[in-house]
Parts: sequence; structure tokens; C-alpha cells
Amino acid sequence: MTDPGRWRLVVPVKRLALAKTRLTLVAGRHRSDLALAFALDTVEAALACDLVHAVVAVTDEPVAARQLGELGATVVADAPDAGLNPALVHGTLVARAADQDCGVGALSADLPALRSAELTRALRQAAAHEVSFVRDAGGAGTTLLLARPGARFEPQFGAGSATLHAAAGAVELGAGLQSLRRDVDTEDDLAAAVALGLGPRSAEVVSRFAAQESR
Repeated sequence: MTDPGRWRLVVPVKRLALAKTRLTLVAGRHRSDLALAFALDTVEAALACDLVHAVVAVTDEPVAARQLGELGATVVADAPDAGLNPALVHGTLVARAADQDCGVGALSADLPALRSAELTRALRQAAAHEVSFVRDAGGAGTTLLLARPGARFEPQFGAGSATLHAAAGAVELGAGLQSLRRDVDTEDDLAAAVALGLGPRSAEVVSRFAAQESR
């Protein structure tokens, strides 16, 4: 049996003023709180996974940095300040500098229904492959990209990233990963995540604007 090993995951967190703008209509003034709650619930679920040795949060958002640090994440500034993929490369360099024997991965920050058991399942599957990825629920994007120790980590997040990662040789990980695939960008995505069961912070923020709508 392949040793599942240990992993250090990198989570990129946008400045809250710019995050999840497509949720403005449904979340209103709670949008930035919702984006922060997504990131905190995602990181907490990742840190609760036995195979995750550390989470490196890459962010220039001071509120997020403080709260992610309180959860136990290692927080680093987005030194490249050149977009998502350079930020992820920067985070993985930090992760690998701390422990060359850990695998590394990029995990989306907007997985508010993430279950630690599903992340564990994905990491166990990933141990058999040099580079692997999880396709998002929409089919075109990527929510998790993993590279074993010593393997090249070349993130290509953005439009059509699942196709790009597969074309670069990453192996797509299998079934039973619903909460890991369920990123949230739109109102429909949020409804699907609610159906799966949100993490506590995301659920609290959703309850706030849902209560307003019902008045």
C-alpha cells in the first residue's frame, strides 16, 4: 500500500473588498464576511485532516491574516503580487522550505462545506501519483492541485484549469469528493453548498442575510 505521507497545503485568500463579488446580490453587505467565513471554514477543515501537516495561507488581507493565524495556519504575504498562480508558487516554496519531505498542494479558499474525511480520501489517492488534482463541481475548474515531494508544482488556475492540469500530466482524483469539489462563486453554488452542509462560520453568515430576506 502506498504511504499517504504528509502534506502542506497552500490556501490563497483575496483581499475581502475584492472577494466573491458575484455573491453581492444574495449576500449584500455580508459579502466580505461570507468570503472570510469561507476561507476560515476551509482552513479549519484542512487543519483537522490527519494527513495535513500545515496550511500556508497566502494573503495581503490583514483581517483574514489575523484570524487564519489564530486557527493555526502559517500566514505569508503575497510577495509576488502578480496574480493567483505566482502566489501559489510562492506559498509552496515557503511550505517546501519548512519540510522537504512533505507533499504540497494548492487548495481553494471557497470550500465552505469541506469535510476533512473527504480531503483525507483525496490525499490518500494522491500518494500514488506525482501530481494530481480535483476537478470542481462545475467541471472546468480545479479545487485542489497536489505534488508529491520532489515533484514539480506548476499551478494553472483560472479558466479551464482542469483541462490544463490534466494536459500537463496531473492525474484526476476520483469519486466521493463532493464537498471538496464544491467551490462557491455564485448563488446556485452557495445553494448547493448549503445542501451539503456549511461549516459553522459560513452557516452563521448565511443565516444573517437569509433572516433579512424573510422579513
